[in-house]
This record gives sequence, C-alpha cells and structure tokens, in this order.
Amino acid sequence: MSFRRILIYLAGAAALLSGCGLVDEKLGDCGADFEAQYELELVTNMTTEIQTQLSLAADISVATSLRSYLKGIFTDFAHDVDLSFYGVSADSLRLKHMSEVMNANQSSYTFYIPSRRYMHLAVANLLDNGSLSLVDSLRCHSSRLHQRVADTLPPHRTGLFTARLAMEVVDNQDQRFDVRLFMANCAAALVVDTLGSGLRDIRAVATGFATDFALCDSLYTFSHSPVFKADRLPVEGGTQLCFATVNFPSREPEDVKSIIETEDPFVSEGAESSLWQWRVYATLTDGTVVETRLGVLNPLRGGQLRIIKVQAQPSGSVQPGSSEMGVSVSIDWNYNDGFPEIDL
Repeated sequence: MSFRRILIYLAGAAALLSGCGLVDEKLGDCGADFEAQYELELVTNMTTEIQTQLSLAADISVATSLRSYLKGIFTDFAHDVDLSFYGVSADSLRLKHMSEVMNANQSSYTFYIPSRRYMHLAVANLLDNGSLSLVDSLRCHSSRLHQRVADTLPPHRTGLFTARLAMEVVDNQDQRFDVRLFMANCAAALVVDTLGSGLRDIRAVATGFATDFALCDSLYTFSHSPVFKADRLPVEGGTQLCFATVNFPSREPEDVKSIIETEDPFVSEGAESSLWQWRVYATLTDGTVVETRLGVLNPLRGGQLRIIKVQAQPSGSVQPGSSEMGVSVSIDWNYNDGFPEIDL
C-alpha cells in the first residue's frame, strides 16, 4: 500500500470587530484564534495492483495507459475544498461554509468563526467530478455526496476526499485542529485479450456501486445500482483492450457490512453472491450481441483499484482467468444504447 499526504493550512483570526456584542447571536459568543491543519491522505493499492496484475511484457502498454488515466484520480493534489461547520444541537444547522479553489499542494485562508462546539465536514476535489454533487448540506446529518441518476453514467473524473471532525473553538487559547481527509471513491479496470476471437465490437459497463455517501456518518447507501459506461483507454499495439471506470465503492460482505441498504438490492444473475459486476457486450460478425456478466466476489473499497483480466472467445463470451468470479452469459442480447463500435 502507498501512503501520501498534503497539508492545507487554514488559520482562523479574530474578527476586526470592537467586541463580542457585534457577533450574530445565533452563532454564540466571542470568536477565537485557531489553526486547522488539513491532511489529504492517499492510501491506495494502485501501484501494487498494476505491478501484480499487469506484470507481463504484453501488459506494458495497458499498464502505461491505465497509469495515465488514473494519475488525476489517485493523487495527493487538491484542486478545491468545501468546508462546513455545523452546530451540535438537534437541528445541526450549518453555521459557517466556505468553498475555495486551491490548485496547489498547500494554501492558507483566514476567516472568523465564533467560539462554540462544532461538527466539521470537509470535501476535496468535488468541483470537477462531473458525476457527484453535495446535497442536503444545510444540516450536518443529512449532508451527503449524491450520485446523479441516469440510465448510464460517466465515470467520476476526480478522486474525492472527505473528513469529519468534532471540534470546540474556545476563547483565549491557542488551538490547532488536525483534519484527515480520506478517499471516498475507487476505480476498476477490465483488460480483455481479443486474440483469436474475431469479434467486431466490444463494450463494457460496471455496476453494483453505492449511490450516496453520508459525510457525518461515513456510510455508503445503495438506493439502486447505477450503471457506469467504462472508458476505453488507448492501448498501443497488441491484442488487449482496457476499460476503466471510477465510482463509489461496492457493498461489503454481510459479515463485515458497514453500510445502509435501502431498496433494489444488487443481485448478479449467475453469480448470486457477487458484490459488483462487469458487464461485457461483444458483437459477432453477424451482428449478434453476447452479454457476459462477471460477478466479483471481493468488495471494492475507497482508495482501491481492482484489475480483472479476461479472454474473449469466438462465441462472444469472455472468460476470467480466476475461478473466484461468477459468470453469466446471454446469447443474442438486444441493446439500443448507441455505443460506438470498436475496431479490433
């Protein structure tokens, strides 16, 4: 596992006011000087996974392309930060909010915050994600990252980092708060060897991932199973194709589950115990489309990359190299997605 961090320093300063009487009564008493140190912590298996799964000479081009695709995801660079400070009473209303574009490894802001107890929530790299939004953020316990709804979704375009911290700002004390932000999304890659298959077209999607992430509770929820249209990466030479997507994590196995289930539980046909799926659509020379569902039995967690290698067959199905996956094949599958064809 690799471990990297960046520091974002925020220094709070006393407001340029003549006394506590000018402070909004809803926010409480006097303000105080304080420093908050934000650590964006990237703990990922990306390097190990690529070295392990793409170790052959034939894999070099795929490995290079995948590293390039993921360099903006598994990164210790913060483009933007969204910071919210909530009251700790029953209504948990947001009392202070700021959103800044950083474009740097470290930056500092000066702001005023009244003395009181807070629950602090932070999100980094949300602005250009393209697929997620921060919703219901006026109250602490409802604030969450929400996956937009569509028939098929594009992958996330940024690595999301979040943090939560209970803090108490007090008068006449030098204070520093350490806030650690951890990665909330992850990535999956499918490598398809087309040697000898004679297929006309291959496309891939992935499904079985969370739809929401509650910031205060650090819990994922699953209201449905969003389908992500995987990006096909440019690979020079060889017979391999590489598809990749970035998304929220999958469910956990039942014995270590730490998530909330809502409705429409994810069930893999032909792989009932799987936690998430790759779905591969291969077009034969006669136009017939064959769907293969690859049910993955191991969870995909925040900060992780999972690479799966499969072999395309002349019949249109794809076969994984590992027996620890469920496989279901549908022949003469009909689709109207309008995906572009891929020259093999």
